[in-house]
Amino acid sequence: MRERVIHLAGGCFWGVEKYLDAIPGVLGTRVGYANSRVENPSYAQVCAGGTDAAEAVAVRYDADALGLDELLALFFEAIDPTTLDRQGHDVGHQYRTGVFWTDDADAPLVREALARLQAGCPGAVIVVEAAPLGTFYDAEEYHQRYLDKNPGGYCHLPAIRIEQVPARLAALRAAAR
Repeated sequence: MRERVIHLAGGCFWGVEKYLDAIPGVLGTRVGYANSRVENPSYAQVCAGGTDAAEAVAVRYDADALGLDELLALFFEAIDPTTLDRQGHDVGHQYRTGVFWTDDADAPLVREALARLQAGCPGAVIVVEAAPLGTFYDAEEYHQRYLDKNPGGYCHLPAIRIEQVPARLAALRAAAR
């Protein structure tokens, strides 16, 4: 097993975490605030602005079971990569989309995935931020696994999309053959 980590921002982190946890090969997730200018910000500070943090999910995955290209392809299916600072009903800079890496070897893979995404969206502008991770602070405990603790809680991702994740991965793999 080769354990790897990538940080993904796709709007409200509650639904993104639930979606990513459904992907076979994901070992664990933590929600938090990526690239904040304020050390260890609170949710209230992030929502008020001024931190420049993105709500994000730290994703630990087994690279032997799930390629970064597959993980990113599934992530891109869950977000609207053409909408700036908004996903679903959530509006604000903290809800921007992004891929943040801690290993520089991931940078070209992320850029290639974004180029494929752009090629598949002719005429659209992809606004997914792609950058090294500067900082990541865990969100408050009540945000961790929020939708597991609060079934039926708010989520900008439809439940059916989350349920279909394993089948979508199988379809991606079949198409790649």
